[in-house]
Amino acid sequence: MASPKPRPAAGALPAPEDCAIGRLSQHMSRRSGTQPAGQIWIGDDAAVVPPPVGRLVLSTDAAVAGVHADLALVGLDDLGWKAVTAAVSDIGAMGAVPRWALVTLCLPHGVDLDRLAAGLADAAATWSCPVVGGDLTSADQLVVSVAVAGDLAGDRPAVTRAGASAGDTLFVTGPLGASSAGLRLLRAGTTDGPLVAAHRRPAARLAEGVAARDAGATAMMDVSDGLSIDLHRLADASGVGFALDRLPAAPGATDDDALGGGEDYELIVATADPDGLEAAFADAGLRPPVRIGRCNDDPATRLLAGRPLPVVGWQHSL
Repeated sequence: MASPKPRPAAGALPAPEDCAIGRLSQHMSRRSGTQPAGQIWIGDDAAVVPPPVGRLVLSTDAAVAGVHADLALVGLDDLGWKAVTAAVSDIGAMGAVPRWALVTLCLPHGVDLDRLAAGLADAAATWSCPVVGGDLTSADQLVVSVAVAGDLAGDRPAVTRAGASAGDTLFVTGPLGASSAGLRLLRAGTTDGPLVAAHRRPAARLAEGVAARDAGATAMMDVSDGLSIDLHRLADASGVGFALDRLPAAPGATDDDALGGGEDYELIVATADPDGLEAAFADAGLRPPVRIGRCNDDPATRLLAGRPLPVVGWQHSL
């Protein structure tokens, strides 16, 4: 978040934008700590950070009030959390580790900046991905745009959507549909419980992504828009079909929630060595991944329990 220009004359009161940037910086430093020696974070024209350990991995995501979050049901802090988590999750889905984030805030008049910043800072600290800069501007619509830089250590390639082959076993890293079910509960007036928490503060599966890559996963992506549409995207990229024999819905979630609800951020993983993947998760102290089916060599054959799996899930109307 670069300092605005021109700067106030000596003795003048700070401009509102300077004050806002100062408040943001305080929130970030309280949760992520002060910037290490030799680095430059929020407050200058650009951030300065060390080069990645391995290859550089980049992602970006935007959260728009009224599109990605209903602020009548969740807080500005939840919107900030989701914006960071969505971008970080994409890094994890490649088997990489997030390192730094840049955040651009487009703010209507009267937005509670401190509450929004608290959610951004909570997520940045939780995922060990400090916010090191960005931009701040006024706007008619509240938009939080997050860009994340990560690194990919070692010799193994990044895990993409395009590497699955016929015969690979398909996994997800956990039950699905909790966020969708939580949204339904919020709309009905319930304001707490694990499903509501799953909607307000979804979790990125970063350790799982690293473990899957280390275990030789052939393809991977996060479930941001719903298992159905995201699995179809993975199959399209890989040129395979699939047959699912299991749909692991979270307790309290429906099959529709699990297939099309989205914002779970569990990972879909394809692998030629399912036993090796399970062993890698166990060695890392992670929940066991859930086998849900296999890839096949016919891209037109995409089944759940023997029936065609329709494409359902979140899609923007562009």
